[in-house]
Amino acid sequence: MIIGVLGLKGSYSEKAAKQWIKKSECPEKTILEYCADVQDVFSLLESSSCDIGVVPLENSIEGSVGITLDMFLEHDIHIIGETIVTIEHCLLSRGKKEDIRVILSHPQGLGQCRQFLKEHFPEAELRTTGSTSHAAKLATEFEEMAAIASPETASVYGLDIVLQSIQDRTHNHTRFAIITRSVIPENVKTCIKDQDVSCKTSIIVYLDRDRPGALYTILGEFARNNINLTRIESRPSKKVLGDYVFYIDFEGNISDAIIKDAIYNIESDVGMLKMLGSYPRFQF
Repeated sequence: MIIGVLGLKGSYSEKAAKQWIKKSECPEKTILEYCADVQDVFSLLESSSCDIGVVPLENSIEGSVGITLDMFLEHDIHIIGETIVTIEHCLLSRGKKEDIRVILSHPQGLGQCRQFLKEHFPEAELRTTGSTSHAAKLATEFEEMAAIASPETASVYGLDIVLQSIQDRTHNHTRFAIITRSVIPENVKTCIKDQDVSCKTSIIVYLDRDRPGALYTILGEFARNNINLTRIESRPSKKVLGDYVFYIDFEGNISDAIIKDAIYNIESDVGMLKMLGSYPRFQF
């Protein structure tokens, strides 16, 4: 089984993949395919070059990963699971703190350490990379470069940990989605746990036309059926300014009668409803 993950060795996505594999019923023999960016993970899935993808979905400090949400809309994928990784950012470099002039990381990594960077490196040039592990690899080139990445990444690329736990909030977690193709491959089906456990369902809704109470109508359907929404977020539809699609997560399985009824009633009031999947909720 081939699993596509964001970044190089030592990335948080790699950690998420290994964490999920340990808890799942996947075959022991799995190969991790490292991808330069989120788009590449989806491309590998689409071309059948990998069986499963692991992509960051949202962070407790910086919120959702926009590119992942956009890829959900643009590609035919199925979410089969989720896992949550504790994030500990460190400043890694070959040089000393006073030598650092350039700091690299994934945009989420830079955002999660925004206040730290402002206080300690106000003059440093900040550069974005496709992943925190890619930033670590680039930081090996010059002593004046540093990367924001996990402490495990330091040993992978021969960097020193200049400063530890530099994120702006003590509690920092990222939720990762475990995805596959819309038609689930046979070897992936063995990884899917019993759906009788506590589940979550994810959908995308596009209203198609703006009218008073349009969103309220959708939310009201969930409320009337006592379905708990765990997340709702809007993203630009990329059609015209002010036009949005909504990403909604809620408790329950699409096989539940009450969920089926709610989805049926919602579909008639929206321009598009895309089902991303029902999957076991992550349990700490």
